[in-house]
Amino acid sequence: MTLHILEKLAATNQDCEIWWDSSPLVYEKWKHETLSQAPEGKRSEWEEQLQRLLNVDTINTTGQMVFGGVTTNPPLSLQALQAEPDFWTKHIRAIAKANPGAGVEEVYWLTYLDVARKGAEMILPVYEASAGRLGFVSGQVDPRFVTDYDRMLEQGLELSRQSPNMMVKIPGSAEGYRVIEELTALGISTNNTTSFTVAQYVECMDAVSRGLSRANAAGIDLSKWRSVITHMSSRLGNLGDLSAQAAIRGIELTPEEIQLGELAVLKRAYRYGKETGHPSKMLQCSMRVFDDGPGGTASSWHVEKLAGGDFVYTCPPSYISQLMNAEDRMQPFDSEAINEDAPDRLIQKLRKLPYFRQAYDFGGMLPKEFSQFGAFAATATEFAAATRKTVDFVANALEETSSRAA
Repeated sequence: MTLHILEKLAATNQDCEIWWDSSPLVYEKWKHETLSQAPEGKRSEWEEQLQRLLNVDTINTTGQMVFGGVTTNPPLSLQALQAEPDFWTKHIRAIAKANPGAGVEEVYWLTYLDVARKGAEMILPVYEASAGRLGFVSGQVDPRFVTDYDRMLEQGLELSRQSPNMMVKIPGSAEGYRVIEELTALGISTNNTTSFTVAQYVECMDAVSRGLSRANAAGIDLSKWRSVITHMSSRLGNLGDLSAQAAIRGIELTPEEIQLGELAVLKRAYRYGKETGHPSKMLQCSMRVFDDGPGGTASSWHVEKLAGGDFVYTCPPSYISQLMNAEDRMQPFDSEAINEDAPDRLIQKLRKLPYFRQAYDFGGMLPKEFSQFGAFAATATEFAAATRKTVDFVANALEETSSRAA
């Protein structure tokens, strides 16, 4: 048996977890597409590996899979709808029929809840076999309302009721951390998303701690509760204001320096969590592969330089495919990489940029400023646009029904 590259990463720390960053409903289609493009001589090896990562028959019989959990959101769930458009179009119409008078937005949300529930039920045996340690599916509140406390709390509670293994994904706004506290106080597992900075991570840990204190005082069962805090690596370095601020100041940053800066922020938060003994686990997402192509080298520092840490890595289908194609040209994982720091001279260079100071310093921002941070604002806008596409998928299905009825 040849280990998948992500299994090799997980082997650098017994508490490391690899998650699937998309709806589990699309895994089989992606697997077949990936295998159809496998390099000569690799297909059988890849097929064995991908069967281990996630296989419905194995999940149902043993409660086992390599993936420790799943992260998803409304935009990612669009992939599930588009993978089986005929099925979901009929299903959307059935939802509308069962909810007379419901508008497009309501039918959309009911559809999203159904996609999230079906994904959670698919891997529920993993949750049960691990006594609630693994097998969670993250369902996200609507990205269009990242500062609406009441709406996020209402949707978070709805999501939590879909399946025992539902983990609620909440954005890293000031209002989002209030929601995280409330959900934690009820024993509901959470995933802090749209988060990039040390100040956000500390605020999240504090919110979780307050929620746990309230839960314990109320006698809430926390035996199957979990908290993860997401670091959106490449979005921090490439989607916000880092490069623009560097250009204005005549500071040149290489792709390698940007990656090291992103990782320095994550490592700082990770170590803070370890030093304080906080139960939340850091989750790394938005990773990238740098590949020079055949005959050249390849790397993904977003995982390589964290090897040895007990992170959750949530990996989208495209990233996994890139890793598999680049593995033969990448360096083996070093379990001591987590202990390496970015050079002091680089940190001082990056600290000349207000954007990096906001991300790296413990007091870099006040909670009311989180939703104004460059990477947050850009990501929220992107996710909101993708959500509108999901809403329009629903609208189109309902319009076709109306047209036929007319």
